[in-house]
Amino acid sequence: MAKQTTIAAEAYVEGVGLHTGKKSKVVFKSAPANSGIKFIRTDLSGKPEIPALYSNALLNMAVRGSVIAKGEARVSTIEHIMSSCNALGIDNLTIEIDNEEPPILDGSAKVFAETLAKAGVKELDAPKEYYVITEPVIFESGKTKISAYPSDKLEIECTIGFDHPYLKHQEMKVSCVNKDFYLSDLASAKTFCFDYEIEALQKNGLALGGNMDNAIVISIDGIHNPEPLRYADEFVRHKILDLIGDLYLAGKPIKAKITAEKPGHLNNINFVKEFVKKATIKKDNTEDVMESPALKEGEKILTHEEVLKIIPHRYPFVMIDKIKINSAEPNKAVGYKCVSGNEGFFQGHFPGAPIMPGVLIVEAMAQTSCVMFLSKPTMKNCLAYFMSIDNAKFRKPVKPGDLLELRVETIKDSGRRGKVKGQAFVDGKLTTEAEFMFIIVDKEA
Repeated sequence: MAKQTTIAAEAYVEGVGLHTGKKSKVVFKSAPANSGIKFIRTDLSGKPEIPALYSNALLNMAVRGSVIAKGEARVSTIEHIMSSCNALGIDNLTIEIDNEEPPILDGSAKVFAETLAKAGVKELDAPKEYYVITEPVIFESGKTKISAYPSDKLEIECTIGFDHPYLKHQEMKVSCVNKDFYLSDLASAKTFCFDYEIEALQKNGLALGGNMDNAIVISIDGIHNPEPLRYADEFVRHKILDLIGDLYLAGKPIKAKITAEKPGHLNNINFVKEFVKKATIKKDNTEDVMESPALKEGEKILTHEEVLKIIPHRYPFVMIDKIKINSAEPNKAVGYKCVSGNEGFFQGHFPGAPIMPGVLIVEAMAQTSCVMFLSKPTMKNCLAYFMSIDNAKFRKPVKPGDLLELRVETIKDSGRRGKVKGQAFVDGKLTTEAEFMFIIVDKEA
């Protein structure tokens, strides 16, 4: 049973706030079970506490950062700290701060995350709790769309786009938000702004502590910073970093597949409100957190990470999220694909009336078949190739928000050649079917 956690040792960071330009010191202290994440303004009379919850968020100020308040006390730009706590699995933490804004440091969550990781995480005598869902939750506002689908972990797909010659479009998929991936691939992504925004921001009392050491400043054809980007897609990575922080304002970790198109703090927090309304709380990390699918004797679920170890496909062309196989029926398998509105093909197929291309549904069935065959011990270091497709029929459209169930069965097996029948269902209704021939070859050394 997974337990709630806090930090093992006290730690601190200090520096200048991004928007206020004021110095502050943040002290992280351990907290008891079921206390959650809370900030304490040690510079104010009575040292008021502000729980880090969406219900305490000041939505009218959630433009360039997430702000929480209780009475007259408030703390702004908390997303990098919240993001680090979420990714490191810290459930309970007391955060003492002697001003209204934590330091921006290098513009990323790197120092916060590394400081908390160095402090260590210790278990508490209480079961860990998660928010889970059994049906999609979809939030839309203007050009922003954030959706959640049932999952047994936190996974995120994010797309950003701007009407700008240098930064037009970036997207990224994180198959599982965890400490190791966060520290190596997300925490270091820096905040950013466009050069033409700076004057207006500062006139409105924002970005007063900003400079090219703690923010990426984008010009019409590149960046003004003398240092290169840390990642080619650093901008979408930072948006995911922020989203992870805003999601933690739910008050508990979320287990869901999140797809976000053009996310921002205000919409992130409003999405969290909608999510919590439809979510339920589950204790610890047992298999009942995932509502689907039920397993029978001999059946096994191959997670997304396990699937990637078997087939060579990678994002954005991995068309399956997980697969159910059965040792008693090795000639059958069932794949699952959450069809999100964030899929790249929906941008052109079709604008205003998105439908998943039928050939990609067939591809998803084929990938399910590949895993079915290549998961066998005798098929390690092999690849499977299409040879032909027959009797393809497309009966119903597949749209964003659908959960594809991909049932495949071998109807002819000649060792390294064979024929498979595939059927795709949504809500128990047949949408697509096809038969395809394949050949299995050895990987080149």
